[in-house]
Amino acid sequence: MTNSPRPIILSSMAALQLFSFFICSSVPDFAAALTRQYTFNIKYQNFTRLCHTRSLVTVNGQFPGPRLVAREGDRVLVTVVNHVAENITIHWHGVRQLTSGWADGPAYVTQCPIQTGQAYTYNFTITGQRGTLLWHAHLSWLRSSLYGPIIILPKLNESYPFKKPYKEIPILFGEWFNVDPEAVIAQALQTGAGPNVSDAYTINGLPGPLYNCSTKDTYKLKVKPGKTYLLRLINAALNDELFFSIANHTVTVVEADAVYVKPFDVDTLLISPGQTTNVLLKTKPHFPNATFFMLAGPYFSGQGTFDNSTTAGVLVYKHPSSNNHFPSLKPTLPPFNATAFVANFTMKFRSLASAKFPANVPQTVDRRFFFTVGLGTSPCPKNTTCQGPNNNTKFSASINNVSFVLPSLALLQSYFFGQSNGVFTSDFPQNPAAPFNYTGAPPNNTMVSNGTKTVVLTFNTSVELVLQGTSILGAESHPLHLHGFNFFVVGQGFGNYDPNKDPSTFNLADPVERNTAGVPAGGWIAIRFLADNPGVWFMHCHLDIHTSWGLRMAWIVLDGPQPNQKLPPPPSDLPKC
Repeated sequence: MTNSPRPIILSSMAALQLFSFFICSSVPDFAAALTRQYTFNIKYQNFTRLCHTRSLVTVNGQFPGPRLVAREGDRVLVTVVNHVAENITIHWHGVRQLTSGWADGPAYVTQCPIQTGQAYTYNFTITGQRGTLLWHAHLSWLRSSLYGPIIILPKLNESYPFKKPYKEIPILFGEWFNVDPEAVIAQALQTGAGPNVSDAYTINGLPGPLYNCSTKDTYKLKVKPGKTYLLRLINAALNDELFFSIANHTVTVVEADAVYVKPFDVDTLLISPGQTTNVLLKTKPHFPNATFFMLAGPYFSGQGTFDNSTTAGVLVYKHPSSNNHFPSLKPTLPPFNATAFVANFTMKFRSLASAKFPANVPQTVDRRFFFTVGLGTSPCPKNTTCQGPNNNTKFSASINNVSFVLPSLALLQSYFFGQSNGVFTSDFPQNPAAPFNYTGAPPNNTMVSNGTKTVVLTFNTSVELVLQGTSILGAESHPLHLHGFNFFVVGQGFGNYDPNKDPSTFNLADPVERNTAGVPAGGWIAIRFLADNPGVWFMHCHLDIHTSWGLRMAWIVLDGPQPNQKLPPPPSDLPKC
């Protein structure tokens, strides 16, 4: 009888270690990547601002919410537990979500909401991104208090393309309502009128001393002389684009929407809802005998009412002497309707486009689309009175005259399981059905159509999309956000886009790469992106009132041929409708 070799039986722990060894040995790049786990408990918490106390829906009782910090390449697991009466979803704004569309977060697009007493774990890996993004609720207007920063650090042993700052500080702009914003939007949708506006803007949750009953609620940024600070600016306001400036200081813009840009200096910048901007602040070499206001106030180009107020924080130099009673200097913000300033500012953004951080602009285009974006009207329901713009109508908003209706089942599930019947159609118009003079005198008929329509793209389609603002009910700036992708802003201009002349002006070398970009008031932008991410991806105006009125649509990107180009099945804890 011969001795046959005995099988080697490993304990499960040893087997796991051996497996990990092989994984780490064969893929050294991922050796440093970690799994970062967070728990977001959605709970009510009382906060008082402007002498008004409100019960806010928060994450972990914090307002603004906690920081989510990870490195490029890390896997992130966030378990969201809903302890409040409202349904909840969280969107990780700007995270690419490559083949992880189930974790994107927009309600009724990629998931049904997390209901009271339920939990859902968002599971995604941060691939090829580093910088500042944000997370926020993506259902109704709940993001007014449910928001916070996403800070993506470079991989270990990798550096910024600029000198390492002395300190990094998130600055989040928001809006404060003395009443529940859910009541505000519910009333607006019922009456068809424009919504009541916010009562204050905030910096890191604090309105500042320019509002009544608010002096104690002022954000103070304490700095030392002769240092460079990285400010991670995030606009989490619901409905307002904001100017920002620090008195007697210039900042250097180095990144937008978690993509490095060619550095440029400004004393005033614009940041739209959903956008992030990293800036370097070089403090003065010696102690100045002054403190400096940091102001943020609205850019508003439309018609109707808006919150025309200013939030203030204070830049304070930590003085060695105890006498800190110095004069306070204020910057001057542009007028609220400074559209020329905005156009000039946005034109300054250029991708870094270096060997290490290239701008992979699609040089050829497979499919071209032309979408009008703007306001419109819808009829008042029978036997009711509406307070919309004219003749007993309701305010509405649309893309290519289609006001998007959110389904009662999630689009991604319906698509994945082949059950689109009665949920959505794939006939979203590629061009306006009836062309008109988009930025001239508006047409007599401003009624929109309604539907849950999508565009279907084959995997790896290169897309060029012209977004044309209209003058219907007033030309207005629209910060458009695309989920699941970054895009390149290859062109922009005022008036009507000219397909014969304007493409010759496109920048295909180093255009800015973003996830949210403003369609100028009375103008257009042209963007390009590669549809390399299978799933269902929402695109909408990031002014929440326009989203609520229907300025939104969805792209469906089909699976690619390779295993890593396919959307996996949904996680077992995906919420049910």
